[in-house]
Amino acid sequence: MAVTNFIPQIWSARLLENLRNTLVYGQASVINRDYEGEIREAGDTVKINAIGPITVVDYDKYTDLPAPQQLTGSQVILQITQAKAFHFEIDDIDRAQTKPDLMDAAMREAAYALADAADQYIASLYTDADPANFLGDDTTPVAIATPEEAYDALVELNVKLNQRNIPRTGRFVIVPPWFTGMLLRDNRFVGTGTSQAEDRLANGQVGRAAGFTILESNNVPVVDGDKFKIIAGHSMAWSYAEQINKVEAYRPERRFGDAVKGLHLYGAKVIRPEALAVLTATKPAA
Repeated sequence: MAVTNFIPQIWSARLLENLRNTLVYGQASVINRDYEGEIREAGDTVKINAIGPITVVDYDKYTDLPAPQQLTGSQVILQITQAKAFHFEIDDIDRAQTKPDLMDAAMREAAYALADAADQYIASLYTDADPANFLGDDTTPVAIATPEEAYDALVELNVKLNQRNIPRTGRFVIVPPWFTGMLLRDNRFVGTGTSQAEDRLANGQVGRAAGFTILESNNVPVVDGDKFKIIAGHSMAWSYAEQINKVEAYRPERRFGDAVKGLHLYGAKVIRPEALAVLTATKPAA
C-alpha cells in the first residue's frame, strides 16, 4: 500500500485486521506431531516405524516358553510435500504515518495465512480414512434436516470408531457452523455438551456430546458446493510435521522501505486410517 504523496493525516491507532477462521485441524488434540523433526527442504521425509501384533501364549509353571517371537513391522513415510511462502513490503512513509507497529501486524497476518493454508491441507486428507468408516458419500450424502438427525449422525460416527477399537478418550469431531447450530437445538447436546464450553472457544471447541469433543471450523471440506466432509477420529490417526524454514527481512535496493519473506514447509500423513471416520452430510435448504 505505497503512498505516492505525503498527506499529513493521523492514521487510526487500531488496524482493521482480516476476519479469521478458527484454526482447528492442526492443533495437537486433533493431529499428532510425534514424528516431527528438523525439516530443511520440501521433499524431506519423516520415517514412521510400526510394530506388528504381539502373540500371547498360555504359560504353564515349570514349562519352557516357546522360542521368542520375531517382531515384524512396517514403515510409513511422511513426506514434506507442501511449501508455502509470503513476501510483502512496507514503505517508510506508511510506517512513519502509522501509530501501531505495521510490521508486527503484517507478520501476524502472514503467520495466520500460512497456518490457514496448512489447516485446509490437513482437512483434505479425509480421503485417506478407511472406507469402512464412511457414512454417506458424494452420490448419497446423509441429509441433516433436523437437530435430532445431526446428533444421531455423531452417534453413528462414534459407533464406527468403537467397532475399530479406537480409544474412547481423546476423540474429536470437526463440524461446520451450520451443524453446530443444529446441535444447539437438540436437548441432548445442550444438556451435556455446552455448559463448560465457553473457555474452549479459542481452539474451535464448542462442547462435548456423543463421545466426542466437538470443534467448529470453516475449513470443513465441501464437495460440489453442498456436501460437507465431517471428520471424526483420534489424533493417533494422522501425523503432521512442519518447519518455518526461512524468514528474511531486507531493504529493497531501489526503494525506501522494508520487505519480509518467509517459507513454511510441512506435510501430513494418515498412518492409522481406521482411527478416522467421515460423514458426508448436506444441510437443510435455506
